[in-house]
Amino acid sequence: MERTTAAVVGLGAMGRKILSILLERGVPVVAAVDRIEGREGRDAGEYADISRTTGVRVTADPDAVARSGATVAFIATASLVRDVEPLVMSFLDAGASVITTAEEMAYPWRSSPEAARRLDERARERGVAVLGTGINPGFVLDLLVIAMTGVCRSVRSTRATRVNDLSPYGPTVLREQGVGLCPEAFVRGCADGSVSGHVGFEQSIAMISDALGLGVDRIEQERLPIVSAVWREEKGIVVEPGMVAGCRQIGRGYRGGELLVELDHPQQIHPAMEGAATEDRIRIDGEPSMDLLIRPEIPGGVGTAAIAVNSMSPLLACRPGLRTMLDLPAPRLG
Repeated sequence: MERTTAAVVGLGAMGRKILSILLERGVPVVAAVDRIEGREGRDAGEYADISRTTGVRVTADPDAVARSGATVAFIATASLVRDVEPLVMSFLDAGASVITTAEEMAYPWRSSPEAARRLDERARERGVAVLGTGINPGFVLDLLVIAMTGVCRSVRSTRATRVNDLSPYGPTVLREQGVGLCPEAFVRGCADGSVSGHVGFEQSIAMISDALGLGVDRIEQERLPIVSAVWREEKGIVVEPGMVAGCRQIGRGYRGGELLVELDHPQQIHPAMEGAATEDRIRIDGEPSMDLLIRPEIPGGVGTAAIAVNSMSPLLACRPGLRTMLDLPAPRLG
């Protein structure tokens, strides 16, 4: 059997963690792509958590993935389908399966149906598979919710909350959450799209609804600023008292006027500085009803990287096409 090899595209905070886990597990990394100035030509191992020389030089050219013959390409560069679709297509054409942390790719069939169709058809034509996953969407606020209902006779509604620390994430993610803005600028950013908040609620709600047959026909979201009372700093972004330390995002899925799925996701840098405990909580209203509390939160940084790498072998065993976490066996270490 041909040995699995990997390429990593994007060496920001998430890409570095993916690279580190691959190297720890002895997966040959045959290509590393990043466009940040000063990284090209350096050994990829310099960007891993562990000190290891790989012999693979970082390049800004994504065509290096095709030339490398990688079995799987990991993409950790963006959140939206439209931003990663060209890369995904090129890697599929090169015969590589693709795993991306782009949140919209976790369940794009409802939110981006035409792109999903194109990606699915191309992957099937090339005999490979593509998957979007992460800690959320991909696990805590959707797949774990769905898994809990496996012991239910019936389900009336679900509610999941994830209170998490943004500190492990890179500056791009922090800016998308409005960190460092004044509250007025946060509101303007929500209006003009520069403050995107959490990307993935639409995908998570659709995944839950489709998996449980809830028939959600309307999804609503709102974003609220988390205003800091203390001085904080992360990744060079300073948050003074009265400025925004993060974003609370709420998503609701309705069938008619009935609320069936609710997701609540307050996330900020260094929440402990104001006594906020991080946690993941899932409540199922059904027979039986359940209330699962995980404290502290499952760390988003290592969690996203780990589930991406742990999905590699199951994805390669899947039938070709655009896949979601519902198509794979239950996630596990490996």
